[in-house]
Amino acid sequence: MKFIIDWLSFCLIEQPQEDGTKQVKMTRYLNHDEYEKSELRDFLDGEFARIAKRKVELNPKTEGTPTKLGQFVLEPGHPLDSNPNYALLQRLLTAETSGESKEPCQELLQSYLRTSQVRGGVLIVVRTRLELLDERYVFILKCDFEQKTAVITDEKSLISNVRMAINAKNMKSLMYPYMIESGMNDPYHVKIHQFSHARYFEEFLRFIEYPQTVTQIVHEEVISLARQHIEYTYPEATEERQREEEAIELIAASPKRELAEKWEHETVMEAMQIITDRQPEVELKFKLDHMQVRTLLADYGTSLHIAKVNGRYLILLEGEQLQFERGVSPVEFVKPKALADLVREIEARSYAAPEVTSARSVDDEDRPPWE
Repeated sequence: MKFIIDWLSFCLIEQPQEDGTKQVKMTRYLNHDEYEKSELRDFLDGEFARIAKRKVELNPKTEGTPTKLGQFVLEPGHPLDSNPNYALLQRLLTAETSGESKEPCQELLQSYLRTSQVRGGVLIVVRTRLELLDERYVFILKCDFEQKTAVITDEKSLISNVRMAINAKNMKSLMYPYMIESGMNDPYHVKIHQFSHARYFEEFLRFIEYPQTVTQIVHEEVISLARQHIEYTYPEATEERQREEEAIELIAASPKRELAEKWEHETVMEAMQIITDRQPEVELKFKLDHMQVRTLLADYGTSLHIAKVNGRYLILLEGEQLQFERGVSPVEFVKPKALADLVREIEARSYAAPEVTSARSVDDEDRPPWE
């Protein structure tokens, strides 16, 4: 995959120490021939193909995912070109020369400078063509200044401080249109890449929105199913229904939750099926005391089971092969107990615990069904 550069805009942004205001110190516009002869060619060599090939999902797993798809915000009944960001990117895309690119590049630069938390550095806007297919793309690249950078010079001075050094390693990027695959483009989306926790590179084009993460989608789906379950269980507006609705609101707002023990296993399986049909790779993560469990939601009910024995939770993981990695331990040599024997031990241990006031024997009703 090779990109031909038609023109490039190079803007140096500085932030003086006094008032923190960003200012443009230098702007250069290069045509194809000037770019080919410039040092920028070596600096950016391979970056365009690397950005185009970078994998991205419509709904990222977490908010911190560095590569995302942004979608143009459209009012109902309005065409795509009514979006100001789309219109600006289209002007950049159709600018055939570096002279034609100056006005839309300046408009983009001013929009970027108005964004909060913008740092000094270099903003690069490039119009490229895919060599074999002649498809046009716009790349917007931002390199922040490196802090306390030094280079080795000679035997006398040893090192020299570099005040405005940049590299392509943590470069932020935006590509438009989104290349689904070579020769297939999506004009409704842009692909953005930003490692930084500060999301300002996502924000400077204000009429582009980013889809929900898988975590957000699952959260909303679970809360919606919980509300439906309450409406079905308590059709009348009773105090019990109100308490259940308040409990769901608390669960929705709480970052950490304990097992609610409200739904039967069959209800959980139905809800899980609805979610995993849409998002098969949804993770399930929880802690049992100090022990952490991380698996897929789809494993619940088949490879992962939750039970309770005399007030203590039991997590059963089921599989064909048990493997160990770094750090050899004696556990690797164990002969597994029969499940029924293990459950009897857990029951006996819980009956003998100090907090249990009435010691009683395990009668037939208490015994698990596999005995």
